[in-house]
Amino acid sequence: MTAAAAADTPSRLVLSPFRGLRFTEAADRAAVISPPYDMIDPERARRLASGDAHNIVRVILPELDEPDPRLRYRRAARTLRDWRNEGLLALDPEPALYVYEQLDAEDPDRSVQRGLIGALLLPGDESNPPIHPHEDVVGVVVQDRRSLMYALGANPEPILLTYRGGGPASDLVERVTADGAAEPVVDVRTVDGIRHRLWAVTAPEDLSAIADDLAGREALIADGHHRYAAYRELAQLDRPGSEHGLALLVDSSRHPLQVRGIHRWLPDLRAEPALRKAEKWFTIRRLDGGYKAALRALDELAGDRIGFAVVDGHDAWLLSDPDDRLLAEYVPTDRPESWRRLDATVLHYALAGGVWSISDTPDHIRFDHDPRSAVSEAYRHSGIAVLLRPVAEATVLELAAAGQMMPRKSTSFSPKPATGLVLRLLDES
Repeated sequence: MTAAAAADTPSRLVLSPFRGLRFTEAADRAAVISPPYDMIDPERARRLASGDAHNIVRVILPELDEPDPRLRYRRAARTLRDWRNEGLLALDPEPALYVYEQLDAEDPDRSVQRGLIGALLLPGDESNPPIHPHEDVVGVVVQDRRSLMYALGANPEPILLTYRGGGPASDLVERVTADGAAEPVVDVRTVDGIRHRLWAVTAPEDLSAIADDLAGREALIADGHHRYAAYRELAQLDRPGSEHGLALLVDSSRHPLQVRGIHRWLPDLRAEPALRKAEKWFTIRRLDGGYKAALRALDELAGDRIGFAVVDGHDAWLLSDPDDRLLAEYVPTDRPESWRRLDATVLHYALAGGVWSISDTPDHIRFDHDPRSAVSEAYRHSGIAVLLRPVAEATVLELAAAGQMMPRKSTSFSPKPATGLVLRLLDES
């Protein structure tokens, strides 16, 4: 199906079976998987790559092996092709949807997450699509992921979708993962203590029941906004198979995800002049105890107040309750009040853009899921870290339903699916 044909597809949630490309027993399956590409800092990437020469990080972050930006996508494609030729990766014999489960290996009775991995049909340009993003994206990152997937001819890692289910699709996931119900095609434990299991669902009656159940539902993009945007751009190139993108769909009514904040660090911005400029507009309180004290202060801040913490090495400050005049001048007024009062909105538009005159680009504002890492990176680059609270899930859903995009990297839903358990080729022939 071409992109033009996909545009005529009715607005429905479709998760199609596909022939998964998976690591064979010739590979150490526990050692070749990784977190998603945007959860891996350079040091961790090097550890993963050196731990096993076939770790999937060499495909999703090809700059590890090829520093020349003009050649890195070609290098990733060659790596994937070589591993297939060596028998390390092979296509499954028949199309399937894959039930995916993450378990706490120390407490096997506690399921961390369960869901369905499949080929998500990308909606056309409709007024009411079944897939709801909630964050803005950065064009250069979208282009990077699109170029990588185009060169690979594959979707190397799934995006994460949530929906309110409770129907036959969810029942099947629970039934398949029940003890002794079926033999998983993958069963590995990673060094973080998480057990990853994968089952292939191929029975026509099961696939039909899932399709019927999902057809009338809607899903929220919990993680993978840049990859989803890259899917959409790739589909515009009319490459066969690009009307679908790899996705994990989780029923949040049965397996709720956790929402965490994503932190920022700003290179080449010293704390003293930054705080001096901010004190005119914010209430500033010095904190004793570094980034841990900053996180505690953020936890104690009432949910209806605006605030974030600035950390410079071992020194930390809580910035809260901005002057309404600052918001009126720099925060767009044509958005819902819940969007205008997001911590990330105020940080990007009012503090960084208005008070500090910092361009909202990846070179000037960088992101880190780990507060300690954000502080360390800021210190190494003569800058400051800005730590943020998580956004309430209800606010995320409200803004997504209204079609309002939050500032990029406003939320981090977890747990995230591992990369490398199953890949999807655009052309499975």
